[in-house]
Amino acid sequence: MTTSRQFLVRAAARNNAEWCAAMCRAHGVAGEFGGEAWAASGRAPVYYPDAVTLEPGADPDALTARIDISSPGASVKDSFADLDLTAAGFRVLFEAQWIHRPAGAPARAPGPTDLAWDVVGDPDALRAWALAWDGGAGNADLFRDGLLAGPETFVIAGRSGDGRVVAGAVAARSAHVVGVCNVFGRDGGPDTAWPVVLHALDRLFPTLPVVGYESGADLETALRYGFQPVGPLRVWLQGE
Repeated sequence: MTTSRQFLVRAAARNNAEWCAAMCRAHGVAGEFGGEAWAASGRAPVYYPDAVTLEPGADPDALTARIDISSPGASVKDSFADLDLTAAGFRVLFEAQWIHRPAGAPARAPGPTDLAWDVVGDPDALRAWALAWDGGAGNADLFRDGLLAGPETFVIAGRSGDGRVVAGAVAARSAHVVGVCNVFGRDGGPDTAWPVVLHALDRLFPTLPVVGYESGADLETALRYGFQPVGPLRVWLQGE
């Protein structure tokens, strides 16, 4: 891995850990940053890891000692895909790629968006966004009002002509990058979402590179919109 890619992966991992910490705080779960990893003091919300490594070569024993493995379901985001947590009862849940899009890069895909966008700013708007993101799966309560108090969190809503939320994403700003996650499009999937999300990111953070992670078909879609893969990651799940 080149030096520039190492920097990007570290920046993406730190950014993602900061977003996970914000989500945990919104659910009343504290967390702590250490030299090798961020770790939550209790079980993180659904879809979110209990720890995120920040540097390659983290000590597996020290890492798992910082999280609750007394009951099944603990998870670790192995940001550099270099851990082996099988001895602690973990298995690989999925693998993905960190992705990067330079500031101001062209989208590399046809079709300007015809959706209006805004940054969600009140609980009612956040609830409407969360219901659109969730699509009836029953997890809309994941996005709590406390997220609106975070100055580095931007919930982007793409709206149709009648004002409905039909696409969106979460952008989390950190020192060197802006991370994007929870990208969704109600009709057309990521191909509906990325044009309006990238348009919003270009307006909100014109000088910051964009990072995130994707896998499978979602990774292929992101690459069409100007992202590049910069390094692998794994998510480990314990006891299930």
